[in-house]
Amino acid sequence: MKAPLHTTGEVLASKRVGAYQHLTVVAPGVAERFRPGTFVAVSVDGTRLARRALWIHGVRAVGGHGPALQLVVEPVGPGTRWLAERPVGARVELTGPLGRAFALPKQPVATLLVGEGYAAAPLFPLAERLRERGCQVNLLLAAPDERHLLSALEARRSARAVTVVTADGSVGRRGSVADVVAGVLAQAAAEVVYAAGPVPTLHAVAAVAEQAGAWSQTAVEQPLTCGTGLCHGCPLPVVGEDGVARVVRACTEGPVVRGDRVRWAELAGAQPEEPA
Repeated sequence: MKAPLHTTGEVLASKRVGAYQHLTVVAPGVAERFRPGTFVAVSVDGTRLARRALWIHGVRAVGGHGPALQLVVEPVGPGTRWLAERPVGARVELTGPLGRAFALPKQPVATLLVGEGYAAAPLFPLAERLRERGCQVNLLLAAPDERHLLSALEARRSARAVTVVTADGSVGRRGSVADVVAGVLAQAAAEVVYAAGPVPTLHAVAAVAEQAGAWSQTAVEQPLTCGTGLCHGCPLPVVGEDGVARVVRACTEGPVVRGDRVRWAELAGAQPEEPA
């Protein structure tokens, strides 16, 4: 994979949908190198050291500008609110695409994509790539409530079958991913499972996939400072191919890792506070 680019992007569009701000940003060279599962690290207001990692929701052509990045921001603190409030025409410093992308099957297979909240963003371009390869795509989309459900209408166009689950029951089934994933996986007869979301969700998906004999890939989101691997500030405990426990960097060796390689109990017990 080519080295990431550091560039100045321009906000072409900004739209609030539910709990999220959807930004369209043209960033020369970054969109052309994008693969589903990679992300960008964006500098915030010039006063904060830690950059904000944003999943790439997609890439689309914008007349006169070429391909542009579709980014999803959940404004929950000063940093993410600053990003969400960038007006059309604003300049933002960003680096990307960063990280290890989802691996695609070599042959057409049945797949299940599981996403929760804004972290479901990379699953939409992934679904497109899988369909291009003749794979059957099933999507399980989850959120605490309707406002935090990402792109529910787009999901219907992205997958053969869509299951929606919300914690409060405002849309779809009431419950959590852990409550329904085993049944959805069995119904889809999926051989490959992809997941993006909070650590408990990823752990539940990886465990169910392993029990079913399916291969899983999980996009593990860790708070970042640099996003390029230099600071070693995003530790991810895994088990290597040799069976030896080690710690890798979520921003470079990840964010996508095999679900059966992550030491989930240790990861859940060592979640640092994410800069907002």
